[in-house]
Amino acid sequence: MTGEVTKEPSADGPEEKASELAKGPPEPSEEVAASGSPREEQAPQATKPAPPSEDVPSAPLLLTLEDVSDSSMTVSWEPPERLGRLGFQGYVLELLREGALEWVPVNARPMMVTQQTVRNLALGDKFLLRVAAVSLAGAGPPAVMDQPVHIRETIEPPKIRVPRHLRQTYIRQVGETVNLQIPFQGNPKPQASWTHNGHAVDSQRVSVRTGQQDSILFIRSAQRSDSGCYELTVRLEDQEAKATVHILVTGMCREAARQGPRHPHPHSTPPTAEQTSWGPALQGRVRGARPRARGSVVAPAPSLSHSGPAERPEPPSTIRLLDVWGCNAALQWTPPQDTGNAELLGYTVQKADRKTGKWFTVLERYHPTTCTISDLIVGNSYSFRVFSENLCGLSASAAVTKELAHIQKAEITDKPKGFVERDFLEAPSFTQPLADHTTTPGYSTQLFCSVRASPKPKIIWMKNKVAIEGNPKYRALSEQGVCTLEIRKPSPFDSGVYTCKATNALGEASVDCRLEVKASATH
Repeated sequence: MTGEVTKEPSADGPEEKASELAKGPPEPSEEVAASGSPREEQAPQATKPAPPSEDVPSAPLLLTLEDVSDSSMTVSWEPPERLGRLGFQGYVLELLREGALEWVPVNARPMMVTQQTVRNLALGDKFLLRVAAVSLAGAGPPAVMDQPVHIRETIEPPKIRVPRHLRQTYIRQVGETVNLQIPFQGNPKPQASWTHNGHAVDSQRVSVRTGQQDSILFIRSAQRSDSGCYELTVRLEDQEAKATVHILVTGMCREAARQGPRHPHPHSTPPTAEQTSWGPALQGRVRGARPRARGSVVAPAPSLSHSGPAERPEPPSTIRLLDVWGCNAALQWTPPQDTGNAELLGYTVQKADRKTGKWFTVLERYHPTTCTISDLIVGNSYSFRVFSENLCGLSASAAVTKELAHIQKAEITDKPKGFVERDFLEAPSFTQPLADHTTTPGYSTQLFCSVRASPKPKIIWMKNKVAIEGNPKYRALSEQGVCTLEIRKPSPFDSGVYTCKATNALGEASVDCRLEVKASATH
């Protein structure tokens, strides 16, 4: 808080008081005289001239309230701009209580400090503050705080201290008492309230008593319905603190304890040795079990955490069919609210087709809460159900999907492409030409070439541009586009240029070569 400078007349302000305090304590003789004739002493003082403004200090600056508690306060200020010419003595702090008419000095003499703590204040008091600078010439104008200071009780934010054994799941048997004592802090006394699973507690079953430093929740005879999350809220004005306690009320399933674990569904595997020996294993610790969040993965270890008997768990809370594609179906479910006072060993997933209605086990002791079931038969519709399982066995009932998974047949559509008939018509063209050849007289020889054409071309052989068709000396063959001309027992007379000509409706082509028949040398 920043003070505002205000001026007051010197006759009734702190100037005369400060000047008298600056002179020191009065002598005993003067004190008696002053008490014998007060009027005679005051008359000369009233006629004294006021000191010049240069001799008295100016008002202090930035009067601020630093701290306030239920019995004290601390104020500070800055020195004045002008300290006076006759010597600075210090500061005088005064307070004016609400409803009073006179300012009361806090310090008897001026003090050379710019921060002061006022103690032993009464709770609920309201008063104004002012401070003035004092020199040998007197006190200057005071700096007055613009708002009154209120001494009131210190507010301590609320805080809850949850006992160590309540920071984990609090397990009780059916019929036992539940007595929770939660200490808290706060000043003044905060308001405490309890809720059960987000709703106000049932006052007919649950008793709540709140004292100065703690809140007690009491249930005389616990029932299974009392399980859940209890939340304590401690509120003080606009501040609040919350604490959560998880309570699990369990009961003994006598039939399960007598008969051991059972598998209520067909096509299930026989119980293992671990399942049939569940009796002694149930004497584990339950106080150390931490609450598991909804939708979390079930721990595979079958460790128990309870000093009393266990029972079969409830089925999963909800189950739904996520998706169906091809021969697959995806499922998702939520863990059961009551695990039967024992750790879950997993889940058993079963399927049944609508035609037969028989249930078949797909997964056993499966720990996640989502799964994909494959190898479903095309054309069938399936239902699915999930059991919870602990050391006592499977849950008495199962969570069943409301929707059927229809495995649709894949639609096969024949979309023949339009047949485009290819045009194979082609003019003759030789892919392998004739090669020049030299042979010996008297030995038959052959000329080869290959031609490509559609429709099949007509082949004409010529020697020196003259057709040799019909000549018995030559034999012409044509098969699969390979043209052959055989010359029987050639003589030097058969030498020359041979031509093969192919002709069809689209055109013609020809190739030629030179044949040389050399006579053998005679000696």
